[in-house]
Amino acid sequence: MRTLFGEPIPTPRANHRAKGTGNNNWYTPARYIEAARTVLGEIDLDPASDARGQSVVQAKQFFTLADHSLLRPWHGRIWLNPPYSRGLIDRFVGHLVGEIPSGNVSSAIMLTHAFSDTGWFHLALNDCAAFCFTLGRIRFENALGEKCTPTQGQAFFYFGSDIQRFSKVFQQYGFVR
Repeated sequence: MRTLFGEPIPTPRANHRAKGTGNNNWYTPARYIEAARTVLGEIDLDPASDARGQSVVQAKQFFTLADHSLLRPWHGRIWLNPPYSRGLIDRFVGHLVGEIPSGNVSSAIMLTHAFSDTGWFHLALNDCAAFCFTLGRIRFENALGEKCTPTQGQAFFYFGSDIQRFSKVFQQYGFVR
């Protein structure tokens, strides 16, 4: 069992404050992808994507949910904007965090909602090298290309050794530690 500050990390609970759309395709604006690319160098794998998302991310390889990415090893420099639905996000966060100690993942940047009351959020926060809480909300696009702003803020998690570069690049988007 994973712990944080000596205490067990709680099992994620349903978000009682907001009802989701059920859509897991929230496309990240290009400026954040470019910031991630500046930090990572290149993006080797985007394990939670689709062809439309790749028009911006341009990872060397990507997996869709249909590719069963949670059953596959992840390698190299990872960009992860996981599916946010309950039952999936915690598994994607856990998979990323589990691949890092094995050496499969050399560095990663993950973008999620800032759900600081969930176990998966604390797991990521505990294991990342640095993070950025955004000032303001990110305006994603849905599958129809419409701008969508969530009801909560977002967080970027950095897993890697170049904390200075992450901090320098992401400080323009919010609080970095």
